[in-house]
Amino acid sequence: MNSKVSMILRILLGIFVLVFGANKLYPGGFLPAPEGMSEAAGNYFGALVSSKTIILVGVVEVVAGLALIFNKYGALLAFILMSISVNAVLYHAVLDPGNIAPAIVLLLLNIVVMYGYKDKYKDLLS
Repeated sequence: MNSKVSMILRILLGIFVLVFGANKLYPGGFLPAPEGMSEAAGNYFGALVSSKTIILVGVVEVVAGLALIFNKYGALLAFILMSISVNAVLYHAVLDPGNIAPAIVLLLLNIVVMYGYKDKYKDLLS
């Protein structure tokens, strides 16, 4: 893949997760809540908030976003971010299919960025 395209997608993913991670850490959030959320989705998200798990997810997203933007430990954080990406897609696929588009974009960007770091993962996969 072209290094310029890879860099742009890496920074785009970094900004994406930085904004959504900061939204999780900001009291009340600064982005509007998605509309049409099912009761089960609301209960699950409420459990994440009350158990403070959402804060951990937000911290990981902010750290991953900064790492990807500044290209420091980007391969490691892209790998860690994959668990959040897959979880977001599964959450929306099962509980909130109407709002799945951002989660799919997150997963696709994460896959493409990880592909850009494929040389860093060779030892891990051999």
